Amino acid sequence: MESQIIEIDVTEWHVAVPNQDWITGLEAGKVLYFPRLPFELLPEERALLRPEIRDPKIRNISLDASGHLKGAVGDTATQLALALMIGRFRAQAQSLVYSLLPKYKNALRLAPTSYRPTQVETRTQSWRADDRRLHVDAFPSRPNHGERILRVFSNINPHGAPRVWRVGEPLKTVAQKFLPRAKQYSPWQASLLKALHVTKSYRSEYDHLMLQLHDGMKRDMSYQENADQVTMPFVAGSIWICFSDQTSHAVMSGQYMLEQTMHLPVEKQYDPAASPLAILSKLTGRQLV
Repeated sequence: MESQIIEIDVTEWHVAVPNQDWITGLEAGKVLYFPRLPFELLPEERALLRPEIRDPKIRNISLDASGHLKGAVGDTATQLALALMIGRFRAQAQSLVYSLLPKYKNALRLAPTSYRPTQVETRTQSWRADDRRLHVDAFPSRPNHGERILRVFSNINPHGAPRVWRVGEPLKTVAQKFLPRAKQYSPWQASLLKALHVTKSYRSEYDHLMLQLHDGMKRDMSYQENADQVTMPFVAGSIWICFSDQTSHAVMSGQYMLEQTMHLPVEKQYDPAASPLAILSKLTGRQLV
């Protein structure tokens, strides 16, 4: 399998000149890995690196665009320190993405920024929610009609522990294996789900097929074990970027991570034909949104 990791020796959060090979690789589902680009914590922020700072009823701590912090416990000073740390990471992640991918700048929509202090290995989840299984991101309640999911990750582990992923095969290969097993799309069912507020908007056939890929991959333990894949330890003090709706990935271990999600209209890509929507449309021979 062709390498799905592009290692980039950059040490500044603003890249002087965009690199077309990096852009093409990212839009093909590869991971851009910056092993020498740390998010520098302030000395007083070291105290925020403890798992009990997360509300156990909430999966991750997050900061929305208005500055509202969710999922953390602690006094006002602790909450403020968390908001400042997460907000600073958001600003640096934006700077990196905008300089790497200038065409995206005016098209990206920011999602909340998250801080994940929990150790991955200790999570107990259903097979469908278990991110330790190879998958591409797709969400049952949030149809996106082909909109891209771009994520920037930072391993801020203070003990030097890597965040270990498995990175799998290209989306086209995944789709060729799992589309024949997909359940048939039902427009009336999609309308019912929207009417019952199970989904936030109408689930298109594209969203249906992406969920079928997500669930099919996670359900198939033979695939999990035998699919072409690499184990990738993202070292402490590193950054990596991928389109998580296209990169087949599994999160095996690690603790203390910051993550910024950005959404991109598919037509704003450098090459829209490389998108999951285009790939699935070509394989099915149908317009999916």
